[in-house]
Amino acid sequence: QSSLTNSDIIFVKLHAPWEVLGKYAELMNVRMPFRRKIYYLHRRYKFMNRIEKQISRFRGWLPRKPMKLDKETLPDLEDNDCYTAPFSQQRIHHFIIHNKDTFFNNATRSRIVHHILQRVKYEEGKNKIGLNRLLSNGSYEAAFPLHEGSYRSKNSIRTHGAENHRHLLYECWASWGVWYKYQPLDLVRRYFGEKIGLYFAWLGWYTGMLFPAAFIGLFVFLYGVTTLNHCQVSKEVCQATDIIMCPICDKYCPFMRLSDSCVYAKVTHLFDNGATVFFAVFMAVWATVFLEFWKRRRAVIAYDWDLIDWEEEEEEIRPQFEAKYSKKERMNPISGKPEPYQAFADKCSRLIVSASGIFFMICVVIAAVFGIVIYRVVTVSTFAAFKWALIRNNSQVATTGTAVCINFCIIMLLNVLYEKVALFLTNLEQPRTESEWENSFTLKMFLFQFVNLNSSTFYIAFFLGRFTGHPGAYLRLINRWRLEECHPSGCLIDLCMQMGIIMVLKQTWNNFMELGYPLIQNWWTRRKLRQEYGAQRKTSFPQWEKDYNLQPMNAYGLFDEYLEMILQFGFTTIFVAAFPLAPLLALLNNIIEIRLDAYKFVTQWRRPLASRAKDIGIWYGILEGIGILSVITNAFVIAVTSDFIPRLVYAYKYGPCAGQGEAGQKCMVGYVNASLSVFLVSDFENRSEPTSNGSEFSGSPLKYCRYRDYRDPPHSPAPYGYTLQFWHVLAARLAFIIVFEHLVFCIKHLISYLIPDLPKDLRDRMRREKYLIQEMMYEAELERLQKERKERKKNGKSYHNEWP
Repeated sequence: QSSLTNSDIIFVKLHAPWEVLGKYAELMNVRMPFRRKIYYLHRRYKFMNRIEKQISRFRGWLPRKPMKLDKETLPDLEDNDCYTAPFSQQRIHHFIIHNKDTFFNNATRSRIVHHILQRVKYEEGKNKIGLNRLLSNGSYEAAFPLHEGSYRSKNSIRTHGAENHRHLLYECWASWGVWYKYQPLDLVRRYFGEKIGLYFAWLGWYTGMLFPAAFIGLFVFLYGVTTLNHCQVSKEVCQATDIIMCPICDKYCPFMRLSDSCVYAKVTHLFDNGATVFFAVFMAVWATVFLEFWKRRRAVIAYDWDLIDWEEEEEEIRPQFEAKYSKKERMNPISGKPEPYQAFADKCSRLIVSASGIFFMICVVIAAVFGIVIYRVVTVSTFAAFKWALIRNNSQVATTGTAVCINFCIIMLLNVLYEKVALFLTNLEQPRTESEWENSFTLKMFLFQFVNLNSSTFYIAFFLGRFTGHPGAYLRLINRWRLEECHPSGCLIDLCMQMGIIMVLKQTWNNFMELGYPLIQNWWTRRKLRQEYGAQRKTSFPQWEKDYNLQPMNAYGLFDEYLEMILQFGFTTIFVAAFPLAPLLALLNNIIEIRLDAYKFVTQWRRPLASRAKDIGIWYGILEGIGILSVITNAFVIAVTSDFIPRLVYAYKYGPCAGQGEAGQKCMVGYVNASLSVFLVSDFENRSEPTSNGSEFSGSPLKYCRYRDYRDPPHSPAPYGYTLQFWHVLAARLAFIIVFEHLVFCIKHLISYLIPDLPKDLRDRMRREKYLIQEMMYEAELERLQKERKERKKNGKSYHNEWP
């Protein structure tokens, strides 16, 4: 049928009759319901019964299941209460068929039609097969399953019911009013297929698991707030009006009182307090528990959705691979047919070139970070000489803030470049199948984006202020710019700012691009149609016309959705010791993200093809890798970036409580003075000597200033050499890293070992289903033999010793 808006476009609507659906469902081993499930109650002990009674009595005071969807008002939501078996036309009477038109749901029907179209020969020739080739050569502009109608209705769903599954999904899933409800995953799977259903199941599970992490993170932050007035270190910093600190940059930075950094010392305590180590251990364990319980959750979903025994069929070879290597062929051991073959030497050379490209792009990121470092060291002096007193007095914060914003812009610009480079390198590798291509592209994009997003954070956490030297002998960049120093209160405040700004900006930008872009595109399309045909005519458009005017799903499927969440998971776990509020920000974002994605899938995108998948694919391995990396980085953040170890060493070795085995706040008296070294002002280099002589503090030029380090005083036998306390702190830091990592990894492995991948009740259900399927097959065979026996008796033929 010709399009009503463009006569050059012709729509071809395809559907499959019952006979075709039955035939291909049998060929594709589509599992269909054949018998209702019978649930057996497990034996309960008296003690457990008492506990359950007490819990149920307590629940009586609470709202009844507020997060569950009301099944009385949403009658279309069905439970998976049937056992399934591979569909067979010979045993069709065993399957539960109320209506042949609805026996195969829309997702299954579209998958069967797509399966047929992928294998149809459209022309004489070796490679003239399949719908994808027709789409790639421009014969067809698009191919998509139709939505089931409008997602809006004039009537209320509670009084009149849902008009179709799309309307039902919009009301009970994509609407903002149900943000606190569980997702109707069975309905999502029935409408969009298992692959998209699994993504939303994983996203919902991840969001649910963020609740305890966000609560504990908020508790750590509030603990810092409540103990702020009792913190001896921040008290000493605020009262240190007589301690004059050396300038933090060349020439223009003035001498400053240590008490001027009182606010920063208090803010640092909010994130760097006694509960930080506990939280870092908790988050490392949380990441393991999250992944282990996701395995169990995935197993339950895979069972309910009939994915346990499903194996991906032999994939078709990519047309690009076939065109490139069509001259060389060898026999496929599975199909027994000749297919194109890529020589080992050719494959290796392409992989080496691709790896070199990845390495080069990572070097580009490091170069960008290096540029940010140069910006920071140059602008510290500029802001210190600024006219406005507000910026001049907070030159370091202004430098960090502007550097983070510039870094964010560079990240977004490089992301565009990375996608094109990853695409080029993946095509250069010539992967054999679509899944190989997808895995290769996914790994490259994740590496690029991860390094791009986290490289500056790694610099601030582990390099900022570590290699600056000391006053009188500063280390310089290209022998010109003095490397940036930490604030007198430490570098943790810079790391917190970096994480907070990047996380908020990135999530806000992603949410806008995810929903804002298709909304604007679809609004512009509707506006043009309204101008040309009027509002009345537009409402009478057929469904295929309306769907064609929507935006197609991303070219890479769910890649962008997964990538955004995996990068967020990295932010939530890798530097969580420095920013305990990260899980809370992630939780708030994800509550919005679920509904944004749902709204986008239901209202803004064409209906994607329903495809099957057993799990989340290569992303699970990436999540495990991030979990391991998070243990290492958090150990280094606590040991190197925070002041936790120096304070511990002082409390047990050098403070008032030395040798008494105590480490309370009274043991920290004098810590600030002990952590600062003395510098003779006359020892300054000419190029770093400040313009002011410090006479504004005491009325006479300063002779000495202090700086953060453990070095000998200028008049000692070895001036500015490391003190014994420095080596004690260094040894304690290394010991902490080793003990922390080994302890956490042991806990992680123990949890992995103790939590089985399959829940016990699921294992019993699977065994029962297997038994019932075997019983059904036996009954069907027995019925066939009895039928044959009756027919033989009718025909007058009988056999002795016949069974049964």
